[in-house]
Amino acid sequence: MLAFSAMISPDSAARIATLADECVKCGLCLPHCPTYALDATETESPRGRIALAAAGTSGVVPAGFDLRLHLDHCLACMACERACPVPVHYGALLVETRAALPPAKGRPRFLLDLLSRPRWLRAMSWLARLSLARLWASTAARALLPKESALRAAIALLPVLPRESKVHSSDSRAAATRSTVALFGGCVQGVFERDAQNVAELLLRAAGFDVTRMDNICCGALAAHIGDVDRAQHLAAQVRNAFARSGAEALITTTPGCLGTLRAALPGTRVEEALGFIAAQADELKFKPLNARVALHLPCTQVNVARNGEAVRKLLARISGLKVDVLPTQAQCCGAAGSHMLEFPERAAAYREKVLATLPRPSPDILLTSNIGCRLHLAAGLRIRGDGLQIEHPLTLLARQLIA
Repeated sequence: MLAFSAMISPDSAARIATLADECVKCGLCLPHCPTYALDATETESPRGRIALAAAGTSGVVPAGFDLRLHLDHCLACMACERACPVPVHYGALLVETRAALPPAKGRPRFLLDLLSRPRWLRAMSWLARLSLARLWASTAARALLPKESALRAAIALLPVLPRESKVHSSDSRAAATRSTVALFGGCVQGVFERDAQNVAELLLRAAGFDVTRMDNICCGALAAHIGDVDRAQHLAAQVRNAFARSGAEALITTTPGCLGTLRAALPGTRVEEALGFIAAQADELKFKPLNARVALHLPCTQVNVARNGEAVRKLLARISGLKVDVLPTQAQCCGAAGSHMLEFPERAAAYREKVLATLPRPSPDILLTSNIGCRLHLAAGLRIRGDGLQIEHPLTLLARQLIA
């Protein structure tokens, strides 16, 4: 392996050095970092990764040192960026440095590319249903594939993939009294979380908005996560073109994992996560009481990018009789983290177990989480435990209780 500094352009090296120089090495990020909490080593901390990136640009990192591994272990949860008093633009540094390095060997590039292509993913999902793969594929994968296999990790999700939605966007056609918003379809969530997208449209229309859909487009977050800058830019251009054609005044995503990438693609445009946006219109919505207890898992991007976890809690509190237990978030990540649960399945499982250990006892009636990756990853963990706890998007609960 060549020294890191020999692999990158002078312009990229200069940008990385400038971003790294923002860090004053105070360490205030460390108590908030899930990877540092898991490994307790400096190279698995934000400060350590910043130092590695800076050292690499100056040629200090020797040939043969696996810099990419420590960078790829990062969950990109952005907890460090939120906690940083400077602030350091850690997310930009991570994306720039990953893009500067060549792809890591042995990573599931084809699988990750498939996940970012909704039409292909929908076809594969259809084939899986046709072959009843959820009944047999996981057992076969465990017998034939090693634990660290990304394909095995992907196949393990088949039994917990959501069923086809029974809710249709045409169920609510109230006259619009406000502006038009575009609802982002996305890739994985566009195929496996149509229920949340359909009820988001229902709730938005009930609040007086006209809704147009932007389906079959990936935001590019997965590509950016693995350092595929060309594909990320191509997908960002598709997002901009589709939004320009939509005629909408704002873009709404039901999955907060897309939020940061969509905002980067559409600077100057209002881009919001659905729960936070709907919470701001909550006075227009009325909900039936529900005597139930739910656990609310707030994904990293909900807390650190959307930064509207409290708004989500207050929105759910509008359902009279509903008791909400919010799971702890400091230094916690379920491990889904975009492609992390496929690239590093054993590490991802360790993060997941830490989150599942915080579930209240006695068991709640429902576990709520707003990110499709978290939903699938946590559901797989519950299945391994033999726990039948129901897991769903908060939007579907809100829609069930909505008074039309």
